[in-house]
Amino acid sequence: QVQLVESGGGLVQAGGSLRLSCAASGRTFSRYHMGWFRQAPGKEREFVAASSWSTGSTYLADSVKGRFTISRDSAKNMVFLQMSSLKPEDTAVYYCAAGSLFATTRASYPYWGQGTQVTVSS
Repeated sequence: QVQLVESGGGLVQAGGSLRLSCAASGRTFSRYHMGWFRQAPGKEREFVAASSWSTGSTYLADSVKGRFTISRDSAKNMVFLQMSSLKPEDTAVYYCAAGSLFATTRASYPYWGQGTQVTVSS
């Protein structure tokens, strides 16, 4: 019912910025909570950020709080992840996700994009 496609990944130096975009298709997109997750090589997929459609509230993982922001443009069916002060530890494949719950767990999001690579060099 919801299809997601991420874009905006690339190579950036430490301290730089990058903006990821997620384009969604589906009639009820604006009523879904949106999340961003990431997975580094050899690591488990971890929560990064979430956005609530009903309240506009956002929640960020401690590792990115103060550096990343999540936002959405419901009219365009898009969600964004603005990343600044990037660190080599941020290197990972970033995934956009959608679900019915405002949550931080992978299992709470039934819809996923295919991911976009973000590489931060030292």
